[in-house]
Amino acid sequence: MPRDVLREMLESRPLPMREEFVDGQKLTTKVLEQIDISKDKHVQPHGFSDKAAYYTVKVLRTLPDTYFGKNHYMRVVMLETIAAVPGMVGAMWRHLKSLRTMSEDNGWICHLLHEAENERMHLMTWMKCLKPTFWDRLLVLGAQGVFFNAYLLLYMVSSKTAHRFCGYLEEEAITSYTHFLNDIDAGVIENAPAPQIAIDYYNLHPSASVRDVVLAVRADEAVHRDANHFLSECISLNQEDIFSKVKKTEKLKTDTHNSTVDPHGSSSFA
Repeated sequence: MPRDVLREMLESRPLPMREEFVDGQKLTTKVLEQIDISKDKHVQPHGFSDKAAYYTVKVLRTLPDTYFGKNHYMRVVMLETIAAVPGMVGAMWRHLKSLRTMSEDNGWICHLLHEAENERMHLMTWMKCLKPTFWDRLLVLGAQGVFFNAYLLLYMVSSKTAHRFCGYLEEEAITSYTHFLNDIDAGVIENAPAPQIAIDYYNLHPSASVRDVVLAVRADEAVHRDANHFLSECISLNQEDIFSKVKKTEKLKTDTHNSTVDPHGSSSFA
């Protein structure tokens, strides 16, 4: 194996979405519970495309509700095999668009790839907690095949609607993980030790439990919810140059800071 390929493979590792998980300090249950995810946050649909996205997600939710019921582990495995698709599809489409137009992507591709990888790590975590049957694997294969092609077509027709759809999908994911959490607290599901892959990925305390993992994953889903609603709004407003928005925000913060602090370091309001 070429040395640079070996180095790249050894040094590269998946990273979680939230800064709380990469700060270095081992996270306890108390810290995880204090992460503000605004679990009841909902973006009201406006216009036909938003409403179509919202009600499609609501209809699709009835399928796992009916089939899996209280089998939360298999439910989240199915959820993550689907949730990891949109980021990859969006990144692939925008990558090809960047090549076709020979222009910068301005921040979309890296974020969408990170989103897809993050959802895949959720799946790898839950796979340590159960053994899907042959039928379950066949169901995943069929669902992923249908969803990939349907979402790709949607993204080609209306990327705005595609991201809005994902925003609503993540809202439902938060609801599903909240139900998972409630059943653990009620004793319906055993609060087993957390898989080592989750402890390493989320920088959790060595004694972390499945409940801690559910809290961490739910916090990730809140990021995806907010991000996809934000990206949908950017497309709607024709403001897809995310880097320019970030630079303007950072410049505004710097200018505000400089206007309130004198050269000697004291506040101008003192």
